[in-house]
Amino acid sequence: MLIIVTYDVSTETRQGRRRLRRVAKACESMGQRVQKSVFECQVNDMQLEQLERTLLAEIDETEDNLRFYRITEPTGIRVKQFGNFRSVDFEGPLVV
Repeated sequence: MLIIVTYDVSTETRQGRRRLRRVAKACESMGQRVQKSVFECQVNDMQLEQLERTLLAEIDETEDNLRFYRITEPTGIRVKQFGNFRSVDFEGPLVV
């Protein structure tokens, strides 16, 4: 399934900047960055649960915001993209 992960981490303190780096690193390990605090991730149910647990352990729910959006199939009619960034087609052929 395709999910969109968005976050807004308060960076007013040193701990906040550290949380931001850890949240971004966890998201980068599961998907691709499409904007500064927005990631597209192609995951199964177990990977989604693991990502949620990892991110919830990192954020401070009193200061930060974390959102998950599940994009329903077929994604071709649900996601439109414009501009110079082109996302990776996880379902397409792998070219090495």
